[in-house]
Amino acid sequence: MISEEKLPLLQSRIPSLELLASGKVREVYRVDDRTLLIVATDRLSAFDVVLPDPIPRKGEVLTQLSVFWFGLLEPLAKNHFLTADLAAYPQVLRPYANQLAGRSMLVKRADMIPVECVARGYLAGSGWKEYSTSQAVCGIALPPGLRDGDRLPEPIFTPATKAASGHDENISFEQMIGLTGRELAERLRELTLSIYSRAAEHARARGIILADTKFEFGFIDGELALCDEVLTPDSSRFWPAATWQPGGPQPSYDKQFVRDYLETLDWNKQPPAPHLPPNVIAQTSVKYVEAYHALTGRSL
Repeated sequence: MISEEKLPLLQSRIPSLELLASGKVREVYRVDDRTLLIVATDRLSAFDVVLPDPIPRKGEVLTQLSVFWFGLLEPLAKNHFLTADLAAYPQVLRPYANQLAGRSMLVKRADMIPVECVARGYLAGSGWKEYSTSQAVCGIALPPGLRDGDRLPEPIFTPATKAASGHDENISFEQMIGLTGRELAERLRELTLSIYSRAAEHARARGIILADTKFEFGFIDGELALCDEVLTPDSSRFWPAATWQPGGPQPSYDKQFVRDYLETLDWNKQPPAPHLPPNVIAQTSVKYVEAYHALTGRSL
């Protein structure tokens, strides 16, 4: 029996605050002119469609992992994180403690940069598809003969933007320069690869391969800061190192289990999405919780 506090959360309801954004997973509220409340629900999207069934504890995993990484990476990059301690929240949020516990954080408001900063240490996903046709990823030429899941000679920076449909759209570094200017683009590339290397080193020591990940940055009082979620199973590919075998898709600590199930259905990947069977929901929840434990050594 799941306690009331741990019931899956499809939507947060904080009527005393202004809801600024409601994405596929997170909801963002205005606390004041400089502070935001971010709530990670248990919603899950696949193929850019939000599924009707929540994944228990998923929002907790996303929030608590981000908090862990913000602390670990602080020597490398400033961030927008303030606190996830309910006792430090404003009084106006106290009535909503049950739905906020474990899955929310207060952050500094930032002027976000409209580019997703992607680091890839291994060939997978859209990178593998692009390489298969062009032997390059985002304009970066790669050696011939690489397989799906292969480690790259060195990590590469492959920026992306959000298209109007909400899909990530890979762009070249030159295209990024057109959006941000050369100085900022080069700074973001250097910072992204530095953070990736540090995170990959930590993950590898825990028996996990960080295949790729994406970061978002913004400016807070004129200073560049790491924002949004960081190194979660929703924004990264984490593979068990012990089972890594290039040549095809890898077992992973993320929603690939759900994607694999959906691929067996006669579904056109357009809304509305089909319901998930209880065993798929339960096993996906286990995958997310396992990711948290494996990466942090802590119990959720």
